[in-house]
Amino acid sequence: MNPDSKSSIKRRIIPAMKSYGLEGPKSRLHELKFALDIFFQLIKGFRALHFIGPSITVFGSARFKEDHSFYSLAREMGKKIAEAGFATITGGGPGIMEAANRGAFESGGKSIGCNIKLPYEQLPNPYLHKSITIDFFFVRKVLLVKYSYAFVIMPGGFGTQDEFFETLTLIQTKVIKNFPIVVMGKEFYEPFRHWMEHMIEGGTISLEDKDCILFTDDTEEAITYIKKYMGVNYKAKKNKRFWWLFEK
Repeated sequence: MNPDSKSSIKRRIIPAMKSYGLEGPKSRLHELKFALDIFFQLIKGFRALHFIGPSITVFGSARFKEDHSFYSLAREMGKKIAEAGFATITGGGPGIMEAANRGAFESGGKSIGCNIKLPYEQLPNPYLHKSITIDFFFVRKVLLVKYSYAFVIMPGGFGTQDEFFETLTLIQTKVIKNFPIVVMGKEFYEPFRHWMEHMIEGGTISLEDKDCILFTDDTEEAITYIKKYMGVNYKAKKNKRFWWLFEK
């Protein structure tokens, strides 16, 4: 590889990483500013989502169109979530996210989007009662997990699998407890089920690590599982509305 091609790679990679502070050590003033940026992004999320009530997060691909069966499945799941009395939270974009928000929105439930700022514009979908846009993926994931009482994993790509595996890791390590995960798209996730068995046989995960996961394509079974799990592990209490962060 000649020097020109090396510098070309650097020019392409570094700008994409700068907003995440991943290009190596900087001045202490720069690092302080980066830390403050993260802090204010978190506060922005807390202000927007603190009073949305019990919620279920739906993860899935932005690439499925309205005529796809997975879009229809996610839309039906959003409807079931609304009928069960929960708010639906997604990444706020198109595809599966739009479908789940749409199902909730059309059924009279709360529909929340936590969008991400990307190099290309990802507009919030039109089926949201509340939408916020976050600069950092890791802050967005914190918010999508923090305000959720259960997780629905629809088919998706790298981003969806990242969210899925991080949630599994948090549950496995007891950072979050008593959270049900519903994985929808049984045929799509069949290789993962086999891989889980392979990991159990290899001793890299425990048999009980899969106990919190339900694989199903039935939205009624999914919401029944979530409600049963939450009925055992959660108790409703009144949330006093102290507006200490001047929430909207």
